[in-house]
Amino acid sequence: MNLEEVLNFRRSVRRYITDKDLDTEKVKHCLELATLAPNSSNMQLWEFYHITDRELINKMAHASLSQPAVSTANQVVVFVTRQDLHRRRSKQIIEFERENITRNSPAESHSRRIKAREVYYNYMIPFLYARFFGLLGLFRKLLTVSVSLFRPMFINSSEADQRAVLHKSCALAAQTFMIAMANEGYDTCPVEGFDSRRVKKLLKLPAAAEINMIVSCGYRDGNKGIWGERFRVPFEEVYKQL
Repeated sequence: MNLEEVLNFRRSVRRYITDKDLDTEKVKHCLELATLAPNSSNMQLWEFYHITDRELINKMAHASLSQPAVSTANQVVVFVTRQDLHRRRSKQIIEFERENITRNSPAESHSRRIKAREVYYNYMIPFLYARFFGLLGLFRKLLTVSVSLFRPMFINSSEADQRAVLHKSCALAAQTFMIAMANEGYDTCPVEGFDSRRVKKLLKLPAAAEINMIVSCGYRDGNKGIWGERFRVPFEEVYKQL
């Protein structure tokens, strides 16, 4: 399939054939492709929990309000945000960028470019992602809004804003995964109706982790899997050319 065919094939499937298995390695490869999704500052503050164990899927279905989209799934992937890993990710990026810049940039710019990356990931990123009961986010908000009175400035800097950034980036990875799955002829459904506390407990996640979405996977069960034709708001209502 070409891209347009893949996008038309992909539907939110709410009931799967229960006796037809997916190739686990192909699903894993689709998750590898999901890591190519664009994300804020390339921080990649996400984790993907690929569930193939039937007993655990059944427990996930219970935590997902017993929705058929999960209870009939052959496999399940849980997309998780990990804001608490920002320092580790920053260190990994700096280590990569030192070699990347050395290999791919003019020699005379190495020092300047490496220094810029170090300043950004050692100081700016921790300043944006650190949390302290909302107080640090409030300080960032006051600071950036004040600066924006005199020049353009990034002002979405509260703790709630940063959580939104994390979830947007993770959702891009989830969408990339679902497109990759459609390219394999596999079906998926993004699920947001679940008890996040129970899901976190099942996955043994730390308190700082947050569930972005659950994506169930399988083969659609004919017309039971999709709810008829796809509705979309007329394109003219959402398209604005300036």
